[in-house]
Amino acid sequence: MTRVKRGTTANKKRAKTLKYTKGFKWGRKSKERAAKEALLHTWSHAYRGRKENKRNYRQLWQVQINAASRAQNFSYSKFMAGLKKANISLNRKMLADLAKNEPAIFEKIAKKV
Repeated sequence: MTRVKRGTTANKKRAKTLKYTKGFKWGRKSKERAAKEALLHTWSHAYRGRKENKRNYRQLWQVQINAASRAQNFSYSKFMAGLKKANISLNRKMLADLAKNEPAIFEKIAKKV
């Protein structure tokens, strides 16, 4: 039976790990053990960050809608309740976009509410 040398496989595995840590500070970008440890933390933070992102954007849209609705003499909660009663199903992202870029259209929606 022929001899199997595992150098290429191990090197590929190491290179793959270090490729993910490109741009990290200090030894975490170049030392395999530190890179592995950094990736464990990085990926868990990235997962959490994706959830936080959604939260932050929703919060931003709410603030933008609130500002625009107060210009129409509504509070945010009254405006959203009015939308539900008027059977207007626009999500917060679209409403915030309308409030920012198309204030005339937002005003029409507010009048219907």
